[in-house]
Amino acid sequence: MERSLWGHLPLLMRSNSKESVEYILQALWRTRKTGLDSADRHIVRDMLVLENDSDLDPLLVCLRMLIRRFVYENVSKDDIHKLFPTEVLPELQRLLTLLLQKFQREWRDDLLKDQVTLPRLKAMTWDMENQDAESIDPVAVINLKLQNDAQSHSGELDVKFQLAQDTLEMMLSSMYSIRDQLSNMVSVIFDFFFFFLHSKIFFKVQMWLSKYVLSSSFQDETSTRNLSQETNVM
Repeated sequence: MERSLWGHLPLLMRSNSKESVEYILQALWRTRKTGLDSADRHIVRDMLVLENDSDLDPLLVCLRMLIRRFVYENVSKDDIHKLFPTEVLPELQRLLTLLLQKFQREWRDDLLKDQVTLPRLKAMTWDMENQDAESIDPVAVINLKLQNDAQSHSGELDVKFQLAQDTLEMMLSSMYSIRDQLSNMVSVIFDFFFFFLHSKIFFKVQMWLSKYVLSSSFQDETSTRNLSQETNVM
């Protein structure tokens, strides 16, 4: 199927300028989350002199596939030509390579902005409400201060919510489970590190003992030889 899609790339040669192909690539990247709307599709059809969407859709799929590989796999400028099979016309390869190189930095920056960054907990306070009311169960009021480090929405965020006793117990049970899992992970890492460290120390001690034994054997052999020579002289 992928091979047949590449066969639709020559439709780009119908455009009357490099700027038209550039517009198509930019429109596809701009609508990577939503898809082209009817206005954009009409513009692209006019640029390529296409009568219906049945000719346009395979070309758009092929170009989106090319853009996705180029951006998400972080292909270097020198390796862009490897994205194209041999069946793609050389002039098309050169044109698309030049345009992809042009937009590489901009699209990579957009991709980093798209990445989801979860806010982190900066501070937490709590208080009790309804403690004196007989007809209303007391609840815990939790105040969280979160720090959002995302580039597009950086700053602090205040979150406030209430927890009744049954909800609080359920949450605490989950938190204890998370704590135990984290403790087990830390224990496994510690055991691995201890084993690794112990192995290296054992190896070094073993090497030292081997050298010591060899050295002692050599000294004993030398002493025996010298003693024998002295006996012969005597």
